[in-house]
Amino acid sequence: MFSGSIYKRCKCTEPKVDEAGRPVLDPKGNLKTRELGTKCPDLKKRDHGSWYYYVNLPDGPRGERRRPRKGGFLTRAAAQQAAQELWSEANHGIKVESRETVEQFLRRWLNNRVDLKRKTRCDYADFIERLYIPALGHLTMRELRTRHIQAMFEDIWAYNKVKEANRIDAEQAMAACEAARQAWRETPRPRPPEIRQRWDNAKAVLKEARTKPRQDTGPGTQKRILDALSSALKAAAMEKLINENWAEEVVIPKYEKPQALVWTEERIARWRQTGEKPSSVMVWTPELTGQFLDATVGHRMYVMWHLQVFRGPRRGEAAGLAWTEVDLTRGTANIVQQLVSDTSHKPFEETPKSRSGRRTIALDSATHALLTTWRDVQKAKRSEWEAKSKANPEKYGPYVDSGYVFTQDNGTPWHPDNVSKVFDRLLKRLDMPPIRLHDLRHCAASLSLAAGLSMKAIQTLLGHATFTLTADTYASLMPQFEKEAAEAPVALVPRAHHQSPTATQDVKPQMTLIPSEVSTVDGKAAA
Repeated sequence: MFSGSIYKRCKCTEPKVDEAGRPVLDPKGNLKTRELGTKCPDLKKRDHGSWYYYVNLPDGPRGERRRPRKGGFLTRAAAQQAAQELWSEANHGIKVESRETVEQFLRRWLNNRVDLKRKTRCDYADFIERLYIPALGHLTMRELRTRHIQAMFEDIWAYNKVKEANRIDAEQAMAACEAARQAWRETPRPRPPEIRQRWDNAKAVLKEARTKPRQDTGPGTQKRILDALSSALKAAAMEKLINENWAEEVVIPKYEKPQALVWTEERIARWRQTGEKPSSVMVWTPELTGQFLDATVGHRMYVMWHLQVFRGPRRGEAAGLAWTEVDLTRGTANIVQQLVSDTSHKPFEETPKSRSGRRTIALDSATHALLTTWRDVQKAKRSEWEAKSKANPEKYGPYVDSGYVFTQDNGTPWHPDNVSKVFDRLLKRLDMPPIRLHDLRHCAASLSLAAGLSMKAIQTLLGHATFTLTADTYASLMPQFEKEAAEAPVALVPRAHHQSPTATQDVKPQMTLIPSEVSTVDGKAAA
């Protein structure tokens, strides 16, 4: 049983008086009052005042008294139960007197996480400032419960509905703008000014619609949000600020990793009819990959894409590849860093995602030749830029000797996000089945599988942390493997005659009963 007291008090007041019994006034002449507290004569009434507790805890490390108090309970039993819970938590080491808020704790926790990579730290900081603090920051760590975190996700789901409406508005505005543009183009000259004005108005509406948020916070992102908060609350539980991790019981939509699918002829035909992708992760067949490479030979990013198609580096790993890590004599490239961006869109260098991400890849002969040629092209472009800069320094500026393999004309590296944007626009112009830039990495894996490489070799090539990740992602990716898997069991069964369905239509097979399947009725055999 806890050590302390349960008592009742109220907020009723009475005038203050001095020793002579005269009312005490403040400097402005107003009557001073004081609370009656536990001395109010109306406390005997059932509905007057509220119940309080104070608990005698062991003295602090410096001998300070610890007497936490709390009130506002409707009944004596409720106050006593709360006091007992506080006493039990204190005896289990919980810091029951801490008044640290969720906002204060989360910022302190992130500041102490010196083990985090910069990209992860940026993501956590974004979650804290944009989501956790607005929803939970005002609470003390002692007040935080699962219901508060669940309410935060309910707000996210409600905002997703707003974003969906914004997407619909943007699509309608786009259709209206295109219709107004088409009407203007089809109107014979001289065109009435109101036709142009209608188009201008439609463009203004479209521009306004595109300023509103339209990107869903999907199940994958919600899982990351919850996992980050759970990690923080796990640390809080270890510090004894809370007695359990309240994020563990929060329910969010189930996240299922999208399955990689191949663009078959049937899927392409369906996509051209409806515009819908069968999966968010799609892979080209070798034929489609060849079409893309043939169509982009003259593009300034062709060598980078060729490297991704056949050797599978991640987008940031390709953008962050330095010439110092490329050995054109031996034909190898060391993947030791990547270019990533934070929430402010600023790129920076970071190590690969995992220890296995630091790897050395052998260059195929075609990629080796392209990189050799590209090095000479890059040197020529540098000379051109320096000549232009010397002639017009205000327009061109100095050449940036960044040391990266894939750079713009002035020597600065490509921003990873811009590489993806250029890739997406190019696919639309080529009218090719859409894939993400990251899916070129899946193309590298599928081509390696088709060429007969083992899963272990592909894991090493891609820099996956585990063999399981590679096997689960690519085991049944290419159609030819599915066909071989379907034919294998049939080939194991010896048959006397190989018959096609049409050849067996007029053939009545001879059936022989297995003795154990023959039953008897009244001692007579019956099939």
